[in-house]
Amino acid sequence: MALHRPPTPGSRPPEPRIDRSLTLHLRGDWGMANLHRVCGWISQELTDRCGPYTRVAIWNSRGFCDAVRAVGRGEVDIALTTPAAFATAALDGRGVFAGEPFPELRALGVVPQRDRLVVGLRKTLGITSFAQLRAEKPAVHLATSVNDGVNYVGLAAHEVLTRSGVDVPGWGGWLLEDERPFESLDHVLAGRADAIVHEAYMLPHWQRFGAEFHFLEIEPEVLDGVWTDYSWPAAYVEAGHFPGCPRFRTLDYSDFLVLTRADLADDVAYAVAWVLGETRDGIEAQYRHLPPERSPITYPLDPVAMGRAPVPLHHGAARYYDALTRD
Repeated sequence: MALHRPPTPGSRPPEPRIDRSLTLHLRGDWGMANLHRVCGWISQELTDRCGPYTRVAIWNSRGFCDAVRAVGRGEVDIALTTPAAFATAALDGRGVFAGEPFPELRALGVVPQRDRLVVGLRKTLGITSFAQLRAEKPAVHLATSVNDGVNYVGLAAHEVLTRSGVDVPGWGGWLLEDERPFESLDHVLAGRADAIVHEAYMLPHWQRFGAEFHFLEIEPEVLDGVWTDYSWPAAYVEAGHFPGCPRFRTLDYSDFLVLTRADLADDVAYAVAWVLGETRDGIEAQYRHLPPERSPITYPLDPVAMGRAPVPLHHGAARYYDALTRD
């Protein structure tokens, strides 16, 4: 049974009803992570409000620029990608999207997920800044994701390290490259890595080794450069998020973007946005066993905030979010 937050009469956007039956293709993640879970939530709630023969397929994905391209090329109707801001470069074909812009991309909303990409080195190395790292050039074993032109973690790690003047292989070190964060975190916990550049900073693995690591603040010129070139924003990691660690500035890696094209039917776009905002109890319930600051979805979800996307909203979705703020 779907869970719904009881509306206040006359105060909420109207519930969608689509009489025709739909066949839709969604694209999530590898299959067992949060993007797939969000796709399942959307699929169930949308199917409940469409014609009786509605079918929704959820395709596996990596959730990075491959998902953005799949929507832009018309391979799927809707895809989830993270971090949300990284899709902005696809609109005018910058960075990994050079040569294939997708100006017709539109957002149906964002599912808030507070995350950061962080650079950490084991304290036994004695390094607390990028300036010191460049000066000492240690031969580290650094865990991160693959830089294969698709994985955003590997891409972002490469950009940050290169722009910071860091050359791990050139200094005699090793890159331990994997697809998902769990493999990289396991490298650290098993002692195979003494440095890491990664996201998913809310996972409990970080708390198991965080007190043994210095986390480096990314230098302003590096953050300014990736913002100018790719529209990647910066954000702070608050003091104490890692044991004993002060506040520091790094790359923002937040939010799941629900992405489509401008040619998606307006009533379908409105219905998906309505599902995101009005049935949010159903997805929140799956994460409430975790404190919000340690949850892969940062609840409680705010429908107004879910309408603040880094790419333009689809007209149908905008109709839902506009109704939330209308007097």
